[in-house]
Amino acid sequence: MRYKKPFSKMTEETKKLFISYNHVHQLCKEAADKIRKLDIDYIIAIGGGGFIPARILRTFLKEPGKPSKRIFAIILSLYEDANTVSTTVEEVGSKVKRIQWINYGDSGIDLINKKVLIIDEVDDTRTTLHYALNELQGDAQEQARRMGLKDSNTEFFIYVLHNKLKPKKADLPASIMDGKHYIASRDVPDCWIAYPWESNDIAYQQKMAEEQGNDI
Repeated sequence: MRYKKPFSKMTEETKKLFISYNHVHQLCKEAADKIRKLDIDYIIAIGGGGFIPARILRTFLKEPGKPSKRIFAIILSLYEDANTVSTTVEEVGSKVKRIQWINYGDSGIDLINKKVLIIDEVDDTRTTLHYALNELQGDAQEQARRMGLKDSNTEFFIYVLHNKLKPKKADLPASIMDGKHYIASRDVPDCWIAYPWESNDIAYQQKMAEEQGNDI
């Protein structure tokens, strides 16, 4: 689904797509109906933008009498400017930096024969998602090798709040882009998305999100 507001008629300031916490919550609720049918085992959130959507989504995926889905955090950096606020333009770097990864031994996570949902807030250049998926697939295969198995039989899925309609700098395999394994709540133009957790003025953030129709 795409946002309907015509960006060509907007001012320079409002060409930023302001998103409210309420809207993020609603997008996750909508996505949960589809994701619930996948019967995933683990959620892996890419920080920092994937953390809040992952936690909200876990609430909607909770089934009575069953434990909540486990969330594991990885942190990758593709941006040169670490001082991230919604009023500061970031410059996209050319190489992903691994800041934090899963400690499989301490966490007890086993990827073999599991369904794993990777969550980030936005699919921009696709470089981060490509890196995360490749690395996690490699981890799963290594676990399988250690157990004497030919294949890990791990099934990966990706969820993002927003997919930017632009040429991507990296690809995702056809097994992901098959209409089932990749889920984006909204397709948006190649614009500056201002998320609420990046804002240093949440009242202004909320006001702009409401004016743009990006609240509920």
